[in-house]
Amino acid sequence: QAYLSYSNIAALTHLSRKPGWDITKTLDNVKIWTHEEGAVLSFKVEMQVKIPSHVAFSLLSDFSLRQRWDRHFQTCEILQAVSEEEKIYHVTSAPMTGHQPRDFIILVSLRQPCRPQEPYTVAVRSVTLEAMPPSPEFCRSEILCAGFQIYSSSSSSCTVCYFNQVTSGVMPYLAANLTGSSKSIEDTALECIKFLE
Repeated sequence: QAYLSYSNIAALTHLSRKPGWDITKTLDNVKIWTHEEGAVLSFKVEMQVKIPSHVAFSLLSDFSLRQRWDRHFQTCEILQAVSEEEKIYHVTSAPMTGHQPRDFIILVSLRQPCRPQEPYTVAVRSVTLEAMPPSPEFCRSEILCAGFQIYSSSSSSCTVCYFNQVTSGVMPYLAANLTGSSKSIEDTALECIKFLE
């Protein structure tokens, strides 16, 4: 568990520091970046939020609140509280046209900054749990690496960066988006800002 938790945080930190991010869209307080490496597509959504960083961290680290702003989360149930900083959740997402509804078993690892310039971190990755084998009603999908980094901008504002390394399991939700026929990434980011503020 200690290794999984460490590698969860390390993978997100590594992804955020990769060179070669391309900005694809800029709105008033949202920027969307993509990064392609072989068959792996990653994206980063940068949001400017008018609340203190520790408040954003507290709200974003509670995954039971996620349905309030992310329509891809249909249900989210805590399976195991491993520690104060590690929890395992079962998440289901609504079916997309022509696709079975998906489910995910995710480990969420939380870290507070050790130094002022470091971000608050909420790292997410899929894990397997014997107590929750795949069920026929869902297509079990995997999250390689995702999560939030929250940087303090001032005492009353912060920058929230959401990262996701995209697998084929998440692709149906994004394909329409990246071709421009849907605005779900932008819409979700704006909903997230509204929820946080």
